[in-house]
Amino acid sequence: MSGISPGSRTRKMSHNRDNNTHEMQKKDHWSATAYQSSAAFVPMLASKVLSLLNPQCGERILDIGCGDGTLTFQIAKAVGPDGTVLGLDNSSSFITHATSTYNCDSNLRFELQDCARLEEGTEFIAKNAASFDKIFSNAALHWILRDPDRRLPTLRALHTLLKPGGSLVFEMGGAGNVSEAHAALVYALVHRGFSIKEARDTSPWFFPSALAIACLLRTAGFSVADQDVELEYRATRMEKKTNYGGGIEGWIRLMGATFLEKLPVEERDAAVEEVCGVLRDICSRPDGEGGEWLGYVRCRGIAKRSITSD
Repeated sequence: MSGISPGSRTRKMSHNRDNNTHEMQKKDHWSATAYQSSAAFVPMLASKVLSLLNPQCGERILDIGCGDGTLTFQIAKAVGPDGTVLGLDNSSSFITHATSTYNCDSNLRFELQDCARLEEGTEFIAKNAASFDKIFSNAALHWILRDPDRRLPTLRALHTLLKPGGSLVFEMGGAGNVSEAHAALVYALVHRGFSIKEARDTSPWFFPSALAIACLLRTAGFSVADQDVELEYRATRMEKKTNYGGGIEGWIRLMGATFLEKLPVEERDAAVEEVCGVLRDICSRPDGEGGEWLGYVRCRGIAKRSITSD
């Protein structure tokens, strides 16, 4: 039995975590290949939010957190040669993939940008203020708005970028999203010496209720009615497991990377195995449908910049 008490283990781990905080904040854990293997369903299930966006010929649209560019490219086709679409993401892997995969001509561009700190890039705001007919975001705002101190500045920046009368159309994780996986990832850290607060604070996600996000949007200057934002429970089947990812394991390694990066490299595989073991029966379907499923909850809505906005 080790002579290190649980308390001293926690203190030692906390010290190591503090030393590595800056390094981990800079890390790009996204991979276009892993994303397509473990989360290809994300753009495939975007029909409702795309319908809300309703892109029209000639419109100028900004895609916030564009990921691998799959939906950005679809939107660019919809606005046609007289419109323009700009996709922003803070993952160099995603931007490199999107730029090399899609024919970026005069109406489609991708740009590396930290969407949680748009207002700090004064050149971007000054260059693009009040210039977009619509802003679109799918499966990204729950990452971008994670930091409570960044929520209002980020939403106010989006408000500034819209033309008066323009719309922000979004779909993000809502209250209760992937709660089974979320709890299992928190447990994996607690089991390895983290306090419950430390483990919970590691979460990279913000999953608001419809009312909470509507209130935030109003505070940021948007016009939004309660009925303009909805929550939808949508059990989602994971991609089939392959050598490149997929399944619950692939999802945990990709989406839960922020949790895993808190651990020493040699402990991560065991943590993934433990999380998958906890989820195995919970995420299977007893009705014979097969596959592995997670309880996705989507928060979808539309908010407008008033025509009389300054």
